[in-house]
Amino acid sequence: MESRLGRPCLFLPSGRLALYLALKTWLKPAGRILMSPVTDDVIFFTVLAAGLRPVMAPLSSKDGNIEPSLVPEHVWSSLDGVLTTNLYGLPDRVLDLRSRCDRLGIPLIEDAAHAIQTVVDGRAIGTFGEVAAFSLSKQVGAACGGILAFTDEADRAELEALREAATAAGERRERRVRVAAVYGEALVVGLHLVWPVRWLRRRLSLAERREHRMPLRGAELERAVADDAGLGGFHSWMRVDRHDYRVRPASIMLERALRRLRRLDADGARRVEGVERLRALPMVAPAVREGDPQPLFRVPLLVKDRAALVADLERRIRSVGYVFDPPLDDYAGPGFAEPSPAPEVARSWARHVFPADPLDADAVVRSVLA
Repeated sequence: MESRLGRPCLFLPSGRLALYLALKTWLKPAGRILMSPVTDDVIFFTVLAAGLRPVMAPLSSKDGNIEPSLVPEHVWSSLDGVLTTNLYGLPDRVLDLRSRCDRLGIPLIEDAAHAIQTVVDGRAIGTFGEVAAFSLSKQVGAACGGILAFTDEADRAELEALREAATAAGERRERRVRVAAVYGEALVVGLHLVWPVRWLRRRLSLAERREHRMPLRGAELERAVADDAGLGGFHSWMRVDRHDYRVRPASIMLERALRRLRRLDADGARRVEGVERLRALPMVAPAVREGDPQPLFRVPLLVKDRAALVADLERRIRSVGYVFDPPLDDYAGPGFAEPSPAPEVARSWARHVFPADPLDADAVVRSVLA
């Protein structure tokens, strides 16, 4: 990753833990951070665990990412930082956001979980902000690991100390469950069995959500925010679908992650082929058609009846996920997040977007055109 990005990098057990370290290190306590309302709820709880106030941004209808021009000037002047999303691998307006952050003297923090292969203006996502958090469980498919990319090698010692303080080394059961689940899933996938994968993931608490968002549990969340207890206070939200997010991975999992990371470029070529097929569909998000195809994590399709499409595809592909509905400000309310001044695009995206895996392009095209 250091070779790919030209930046110092630090390995962590998960992408969410990498993001937590970034937020705690580069933002002051109780700071206000601009972020997208259409992102994973775990990201939202990570921001809260870091002791920050989420400020929801207006979004672009082209790609579902932050639209800087629609953020009011009084909001810009109140911010202490900006968090990108790079939704499904489509890049945020990082050049504009970088320029605005420079003028305001605030950090740009990149959530690059969906965008490990995305390039803007000849530069990789993860090289525009002061710091960037990557997840190796998305395009890499490593089932463990996150990467924190930062700008100054002199920060490494402090970040390593924070990593050690945040990492749990002794939760052996979680490590055994993760290894058994990953290799068990690989077996049933190799046998082309779909429903056993879904059953296995739910049985082992690897897919806990029954809806697109986890239950907010408002009264408990209010206490956690008031206590300002960091990861410990927010553990029950942070661990959803990933109980080992703080656990040092077993050596067998690290070796697997490294093998998959080394195959990333070959995987990217397959993704580009899938994106080419999917961006010919009439309902693809406008930004997907712009420029050369990128090796996206998911291709956003804007469909009228998402539930019907999901029901059809779940019979043929092993997972349909990464739907972030409703927007976080509607989900959490003004007590936990400052609402967007222009929420309509976010609500429409959250209601209609279907994130299609480009590696399943053939099945998706058949379902959409049926």
